[in-house]
Amino acid sequence: MSTPQHQGPSPYHAPQYTVPVPPALPPRKPSRGKAWLTHGAVGLVALLIGTGIGSSGEADADAKASGSAKPGPTVTVTETAKARPAPTVTKTVTAKPKAPKKTAPAGPATSFNGDGEYLVGEDIAAGTYRTTGPDSSFGCYWERAKDASGEFGSIIANNNLNGPGRVTLNKGEYFKTNRCAEWKRVG
Repeated sequence: MSTPQHQGPSPYHAPQYTVPVPPALPPRKPSRGKAWLTHGAVGLVALLIGTGIGSSGEADADAKASGSAKPGPTVTVTETAKARPAPTVTKTVTAKPKAPKKTAPAGPATSFNGDGEYLVGEDIAAGTYRTTGPDSSFGCYWERAKDASGEFGSIIANNNLNGPGRVTLNKGEYFKTNRCAEWKRVG
C-alpha cells in the first residue's frame, strides 16, 4: 500500500520564519552614579550609628547626675604643698688686686722676618743685625734707603747675599729685605 503524500504544510510542523538578529551592543561602562549612591549610603549609615552611640553616652551622664546610676569607683586627688624658697644670702667679698706681670717695654722689635720693609726706630730698633743668609736658592737681597719712595736715588746701600750677612741700621732709615732668613740684632 502506498502512503498518500501531502503537498502543503504539515499539520504537525509549524512554519519556519527567519527573524533578523539585532547587532550586538557595546559593553556598558559602570555607572558612577551607582558608586556614589553606594558610598553615600554607607556614609549616612555610619553617621547615624555614630550619632546613636554619642547620644547614648549623654543619657548615661544624665542618669549619673540625677543619682539613679550605679556608683562607680571614686578618685582621690592629693596635692602636695609647695615649699617656700629659703631666703637668699648675699656675701660681699673684696678682691685683692693682682700684681702686674712684668713685661718688656713696648718698642721697636729686635728681630724680624726676612721679607718686608721696616722703618728703623719705629718698626725695628737701630743697631747691627745679622742673618744666616737666603731662605731659598734665589739669594737674599737687603736695602737701606733714606725714604720709602722706592726710587733708585733713595738707596743708601744694598747687597745680594748667598751666605750669612750683617748690616748696621740707623734711626730714620728704611730697611727692605727679600728672601732672607730672620734678622736678629747683635749689637
